[in-house]
Amino acid sequence: MKLMNKEIEARLQPLYSTDGQGDQATVAVKYYIPDGNGGDYMHWVITEGEKQEDGDWLLFGLCEIYCREWGYVLLSELEGISVDRPNGLVGINVQYALYDNKTVAEVAGPDPWSHGYEITEDVEER
Repeated sequence: MKLMNKEIEARLQPLYSTDGQGDQATVAVKYYIPDGNGGDYMHWVITEGEKQEDGDWLLFGLCEIYCREWGYVLLSELEGISVDRPNGLVGINVQYALYDNKTVAEVAGPDPWSHGYEITEDVEER
């Protein structure tokens, strides 16, 4: 599956253009590896991107592999991923999904690593 096309290119915001919006930034594309049970084994919720001189794409968004982290990934890195799952799925490649006017919070959902805790006030150092 080709992971970049004209529609995805048109949805990508320029790098740094959604700075400060956090999980309220609009999603351009979600790249993911399905888990075989209707969910995602891992995903990259992309908000920004820029074509590089070598033709590759530098993408920015929320990545969730073993934990959630904002950062950069090259499209060529996503294209090179192939995963074998313990449930018998072999050679699963990255796929993509497009959403209309959805925020990162809406697409990624609640952070499963937060264990339901939310920091509501600053904690003083001792």
